[in-house]
Amino acid sequence: MSAVRVLYLAGSGRSGSTLVTTVLGQLPGFFAAGELRYLWRRGIVEHRPCGCGLPLTECPFWAGVLRDLPDADPAGIAARLGDRLRLRGLPALLRRHRRGRPPVPAHPDDNHLTRLYASIAEHAGPGGVIVDSSKLPPYGALLGSLPDVELYVLHVVRDPRATAFSWRRRRVLDGGDDRLMARPPVWKAALLWLVWNNATVRLWGSSGRYLRVRYEDFVAAPADTTARIVRFVGGTPGELPFPTPDTVRLAATHSVAGNPSRHRTGVVGVVADSEWLAGLSTGAYATVTGLTGPTLRRFGYPLRRPAVSAGPPGPTVVSPSPAARQEG
Repeated sequence: MSAVRVLYLAGSGRSGSTLVTTVLGQLPGFFAAGELRYLWRRGIVEHRPCGCGLPLTECPFWAGVLRDLPDADPAGIAARLGDRLRLRGLPALLRRHRRGRPPVPAHPDDNHLTRLYASIAEHAGPGGVIVDSSKLPPYGALLGSLPDVELYVLHVVRDPRATAFSWRRRRVLDGGDDRLMARPPVWKAALLWLVWNNATVRLWGSSGRYLRVRYEDFVAAPADTTARIVRFVGGTPGELPFPTPDTVRLAATHSVAGNPSRHRTGVVGVVADSEWLAGLSTGAYATVTGLTGPTLRRFGYPLRRPAVSAGPPGPTVVSPSPAARQEG
């Protein structure tokens, strides 16, 4: 069996992974799978919608994939994955990685994961790339140790002040109920940004299959950045889904979980969403900057608050309401 190519989007939440994944999913040979680590609970157990809009278990694509996993225990796999990938286990994971050992100890559930990615590749078409936007570095480390998975890591980074502000927005969960997505305080959002981005660099930063892309650079030049990502995984950029330099044409994907904006289709504008520049309080700005300072500068972000321009707001896909903005 040939290796399954997986492009894993790593980093922290609200960094633009939804937009990047959806755009890549428009390209021939790329399958936008979304946050596959949530397939078992959110998709199968909770029947949340596929990117196409149908409940995942009723989607023809995923129904075909799940038929290849007849003996899987979705609730059990989800619970055990959550335990295996806990934040408190990160130091030990990094030590094992440094010593050349599998970062996440093997478990019988890994057989189901291996079969899952092989089945997705088979149903999506031979020779393609599965785009997995699960983001969590420990899950990416687990994927990289699976047999027959050829892992490429796309590290998507966004200014931590912008991500902290985005986490505070009130957003309804993707799934048809009225519950809100998590809204961690800015200090916690900053610490998670710091931990997951530094872990991503430590796990893969020196690897030949690692590419870092800032979300701000992606929205400033989406076509050029998309072509760069395609070349990174060994592809040749063909016709890209950008009718103009600042718009993108989106068709429905079969993404699992993620920001509700993954359901947006049609031609939408790619413009900047800089609401956080004026909306993030002075105290919150200072807190996030103080906690993330050295890493923030390492990724090329200024310590001082940039001036608010009179132009349109900063990195996002334009949508009718703030709740539907295209962020990862």
